[in-house]
Amino acid sequence: MTYSSIWSSLRDVSFSQGWLDAGGIRTRYIASGEPDAPVLVLLHGTGGHAEAYVRNLKAHGEHFRTYAIDLLGHGWTDKPIVSMEIAQYVRHLANVLDGLKVERAHISGESLGGWVTARFAIEHPERVDKLVLNTTGGSVANITVMNRLKELTLRAATEPTWEFVKARLEWLMHDKRHVNDDLVATRQAIYSAPGASDSMKRALILQDMDVRLRNLLAPDDWSRILATTLVLWTDHDPTNPVEEGRRIASMIPNAKFAVMAGCGHWPQWEDSSTFDALHIAFLRGLSIERWAE
Repeated sequence: MTYSSIWSSLRDVSFSQGWLDAGGIRTRYIASGEPDAPVLVLLHGTGGHAEAYVRNLKAHGEHFRTYAIDLLGHGWTDKPIVSMEIAQYVRHLANVLDGLKVERAHISGESLGGWVTARFAIEHPERVDKLVLNTTGGSVANITVMNRLKELTLRAATEPTWEFVKARLEWLMHDKRHVNDDLVATRQAIYSAPGASDSMKRALILQDMDVRLRNLLAPDDWSRILATTLVLWTDHDPTNPVEEGRRIASMIPNAKFAVMAGCGHWPQWEDSSTFDALHIAFLRGLSIERWAE
């Protein structure tokens, strides 16, 4: 595998990094694309940050005004002392769109980001164009997966050594070689920042069974998603098998289902060229038959 870093993904990309006021929360974003293009918002998973999408900014910026944001309490976004259940993230996303002065957008979320995106689409259908749920959370409570995610994240966030942060990132990948030094260093800096470890503890309440159960989407909830939706899964996702992704898609009235081979929990990172082609085709209303099931 050739040398790669976050900067090698961005070296020929016109992009900007900035902060916006989202209902009083100073929220960090990385953006690409023309200001008058359709807006696309990308949401990362638990413990993550906007760099999860740096490999996708160039391709998506050719078609959309693309924003990868740091969710509430994550990355370089503010870390208020609040109960970080799904309702708080949904409110933050609505405030992000308000801060961008955007009425409607395509929204694509991975893992926790997908969970937030799905609930947002139910509560604010008028603000969603197309929806992508990428190895999404929010459908089941698997105590083994929940405990493993909590263990790895707490260890990395409370003692952000190179070894512990790398192990947390490797859990996301099918091919561990995709965890490059630059990605480890970026997350290590985020986890080492003041207030980060406490914020990650608050974020991990969704891995506590009682909290998770009251936040899960029931079958009736999934059926209320009106947006045209892509449910995207992988054949090596560490959180749920392909069958769970297919079940979620079956409950959403206007959903397509696709599987990417050879990837774990971050298909947008592990196989960015395939992800970009599939994701952009779906958002543009083009055929995705070669990927869809």
